[in-house]
Amino acid sequence: MNIDETAKEVLDIINGEEFKEEGAYNVRYNGQALCHGDTEHVKIKKKEDKQGIDVFISSEAQGERLNIPVVVSVSGMTDEVYNDFFVEAGADVTIVAGCGIHNSGCNDTRHDGIHTFHIGKGANVRYEEKHYGAGEGTGGRILNPVTKIILEEEAVFTLDTVQIKGVDSTVRKTEVILGKGSKLFATEKLMTHDKQSAESDMDVILEGEDSSAQIISRSVADGESRQVFHPRAVGENMCHAHIQCDSIIMGQAQVASIPEIDAKHIDAAIIHEAAIGRINNEQLLKLRTFGMTEEEAEAVIIEAFLN
Repeated sequence: MNIDETAKEVLDIINGEEFKEEGAYNVRYNGQALCHGDTEHVKIKKKEDKQGIDVFISSEAQGERLNIPVVVSVSGMTDEVYNDFFVEAGADVTIVAGCGIHNSGCNDTRHDGIHTFHIGKGANVRYEEKHYGAGEGTGGRILNPVTKIILEEEAVFTLDTVQIKGVDSTVRKTEVILGKGSKLFATEKLMTHDKQSAESDMDVILEGEDSSAQIISRSVADGESRQVFHPRAVGENMCHAHIQCDSIIMGQAQVASIPEIDAKHIDAAIIHEAAIGRINNEQLLKLRTFGMTEEEAEAVIIEAFLN
């Protein structure tokens, strides 16, 4: 794989371990598809009309894993990519995505990943998305993901998104449409510091009878950073949904949590909770008694909170 050491380091971080060309994979590097590999049950096809790929996952895929990382290391680049996933009925697959930006220049570098998932009846999909920024340059590291998920009857989708660190600005747009008996488990975690900003809008439309959704957002805001969360659950049939937003605020940061619930059916049961607060002083004191500095104690509390 023809990639420099800096980009390789970013690739390993967003993958969570050393990246290896195993199973199905597609690596995008500085606006171009660098390499990809299919398996018997997962096929990847490059789009002909625009940047991006179509991924076809057969019903025979059971316990398979697909890796689709993106690395951008050119200052001033704007990379926009459209990826569509077609998952057949009964498939069971984990999709690991992520974007790492390494900006060593003075111009903004930006990646917009537009992903659409078509999930067949009874399929079980776990989608992990990790974002990371690095580099000593003064240019911004900007990530604006757009995700649309369409669940057919009895499908299950687990959405796990993490902003690791170093992202100066992000605006996340997510839309989920649930069919009869389908389930969504969504967890969003992020940390901001300095003057970083993060906005997340999530619309969950429970169209099908007996559909359900669990949406959890956990964040830490430090420095002069700003976060805005706006999860929205709309019950259009007999359904269940629960939204929970928890944030730790530090320094001069600002956090706005705006959970919204909208019941359009008499049997739509939707709950929302939101909490914003500072680190508990008693927790800090207890950890300090073990010989930790205040900074070390804060780091332990934050890690436990985000995990």
